[in-house]
Amino acid sequence: MHILMTGAGGAVATALTPRLTALGHRLRFSDRVRPPGLPDDADFVLAELTDEAAVFRACDGVDAVLHLGAISSEDSFDRILDVNIRGAHNVFEGARRAGNRRVIFASSNHAIGMYPRSVTLDETAPPRPDSYYGLSKAYGELLARMYWDKHGLESACLRIGSCEVKPTQKRHISTWLSHDDLAHLIDRCLRAEGLGAAIFYGVSANERRWWRDRSADTIGYHPKDNAEDYAGLPGMQDPMPNMLDETHQGGTFVSANYTRALPPADAREATGAEPQQGSL
Repeated sequence: MHILMTGAGGAVATALTPRLTALGHRLRFSDRVRPPGLPDDADFVLAELTDEAAVFRACDGVDAVLHLGAISSEDSFDRILDVNIRGAHNVFEGARRAGNRRVIFASSNHAIGMYPRSVTLDETAPPRPDSYYGLSKAYGELLARMYWDKHGLESACLRIGSCEVKPTQKRHISTWLSHDDLAHLIDRCLRAEGLGAAIFYGVSANERRWWRDRSADTIGYHPKDNAEDYAGLPGMQDPMPNMLDETHQGGTFVSANYTRALPPADAREATGAEPQQGSL
């Protein structure tokens, strides 16, 4: 399949390129600057996500879009609005205009980061973003739903966990997604029939994962890697221990700019003040 991959210069895109090529996909690359090391004959379109016309040109002539491009950490609302929110709209609209088959949208675990770690989520869990970044990913999920309902543009929103070479933090034992498993998930989303507007969790087969994807079998996603293999490594702790970060799924994104006063920990335990899945 011929795929436009936005954010082509990012670490995840760089890891995916040889894997998706090996799976038989033909890639068109797009980013705000040409990634170093990209072959001279590579199919590359220079495009800022905020440049509507450039994004539309990038979408033209491909079968599907893999939208990885974004500010990938917490930032000011204005910057998130421009790049992540307006950029996502430009991608979906460009895909619609070009008649692309579907969009694979890199959502994030930060779209559901305010759920407590004690809750196991499935793909029906409503968003509870932990940051402006997470909010932009929740917006992208709603955008994908609207473009399916109104325009028939299929999509898969991937609530990606911690996509690293290997787990390096205690939290990753639950959230890790290996590069091989991500490539497998994307490949299955590209090949699936009747995808509609789907949500899948981008997580490896971790024994202690917080997300159970009941719909993954419908597309044949069967991850192989397990963060438990790395659980005994020395120094496997969450950075800068913080009560909020250690009790919520979003980790360090949760406490950033957090202003709401919480009851003491013993009061939360006694009253069950932490909301459960679905109680928004």
